[in-house]
Amino acid sequence: MAALRRVTSCLRLLRTSARVLLSSRKPAVHKSGKWTNLVYTSIASFAVGGGLCAIPFRQVENLSHDSLIRRAASLVTDSSSTFLSQATLALVDAITEYSKAVHTLIALQKRYLDSLGNLSPAEEDTIWQVIIGQRAQVDDRQDEYKRFESTWINAVKLCETAAEAAYTSGAEHASVTMRTNIQVALSQVEEVQKLSADADKKLVETKVMEVQRMASLQNTTDEEEVPEAYLRED
Repeated sequence: MAALRRVTSCLRLLRTSARVLLSSRKPAVHKSGKWTNLVYTSIASFAVGGGLCAIPFRQVENLSHDSLIRRAASLVTDSSSTFLSQATLALVDAITEYSKAVHTLIALQKRYLDSLGNLSPAEEDTIWQVIIGQRAQVDDRQDEYKRFESTWINAVKLCETAAEAAYTSGAEHASVTMRTNIQVALSQVEEVQKLSADADKKLVETKVMEVQRMASLQNTTDEEEVPEAYLRED
């Protein structure tokens, strides 16, 4: 509204100035048209040049369909890269926390195995409660990282589609950048997956040790309970 009022005021000023100048001079009839044009041109130049009415003009760029598609493809790759980056960060953190929980469980189970035979029933029950709680935490961490893993896989697929679309639309730079981001994400996730696989392997080994130790203790207990007469050879 303010701009409109300024334009209206300028137009009124131009008309008033033109009437004043025209009324003060009476040129020849055959030159009246040229004189009128000269007056209006001079007044308009003075008004605009003096800052009385500054009207902004915007030059509109004539974009082709191909250019618009390339720009849209670049926007898609940018947003897809953001999605992949966030999903990768979440998955890496989730797998790391899962690996920590597994290693904590392994340490508790090894401590329990080393203490077998030297614990009172109350102490053994306390340790088992801690181990059960840690196993529940491991399960929760695993569920969390599996959920983020599903999101991450979808993000990778989306980025691959976006990279292909950018390439076919002519946005080669955006396509190359997108594929580079995919490779970085794959490398980061592969590194933490190695850590979790190593933790899972050690957990299995600990469980095997637990079974063997429990079986050994059971055999020892059975032998102690067998009467001496049955152990002597005839």
